[in-house]
Amino acid sequence: MGSFVSQPLEPVKGVAPPDVASSANPAPVIAPGAPTSPAEAPLFNNCWSCRVLSGSGLIGAGGYVYWAARKPMKLGYPPGPGAIAQMVFGISIACWGVVILSDPKGKAFRAG
Repeated sequence: MGSFVSQPLEPVKGVAPPDVASSANPAPVIAPGAPTSPAEAPLFNNCWSCRVLSGSGLIGAGGYVYWAARKPMKLGYPPGPGAIAQMVFGISIACWGVVILSDPKGKAFRAG
């Protein structure tokens, strides 16, 4: 057992100066947000199992948040603004899961 504080530190390596030959042909600067190539992989994989797992997880989390806010109402307490906001947030999370499951724009399938 131990922590990073009790372990000895590794020696810090010095930064090498840039080569003169590499400064003659600098790499082109790519603007942020510009696509590097048309065949670039998407940020998220759109496989069916990934969508089922994440969509059903979000629906379950939204249901849990919603029903946790509903529990005091079933006992007879009047709902306050916090409970109503929690129910709206739970419904929003569940709707996000339905959107992931349904894939409305068809992004999961390649055209062409």
